[in-house]
Amino acid sequence: MGKTKENSLFDIAGKFPVKEKTLRIIIAIGIAGIVLIFLSALWDGGEKGSASDNMQTSVSAEDYGDNLEKELKSIVSKIRGVGRCEILLTMENSVEYVYLSNGDTKTKSIEPTVRGVAVVCDGGDNPVTKERILDAVTKALNIPSSRVSVTKLYDYQEE
Repeated sequence: MGKTKENSLFDIAGKFPVKEKTLRIIIAIGIAGIVLIFLSALWDGGEKGSASDNMQTSVSAEDYGDNLEKELKSIVSKIRGVGRCEILLTMENSVEYVYLSNGDTKTKSIEPTVRGVAVVCDGGDNPVTKERILDAVTKALNIPSSRVSVTKLYDYQEE
């Protein structure tokens, strides 16, 4: 009973003799594994872009809203009976950058959502034209009709 736990472990290990060459191979494989783990942390797996690249190439919330307004105005102005039109979009939030769940530095952008649309046009007082505009805007932006207002364009020269 004079042996401690440590001595008994060494005795067990001594029963499995390992040649010096085999020991060197095992140590070399272990070191190679550690090196590969460190290298994999530095290497991004071939994915292009990083968080700073994403931020540079993404569009600001104002630009996103302006582009959406221009596209919507282009479509709405082509509807029969609309005439001159002006469109105002209000956005729910701005562009957000959310870190992925694993804490990685890669991000994904969440585009702003449309809060409401105001369409002011020459044909805004005609119920048929109003319905066509409402249908086009709600389907293009995937928003409910309660978030869209269509009204007649006020002309200063009419007075």
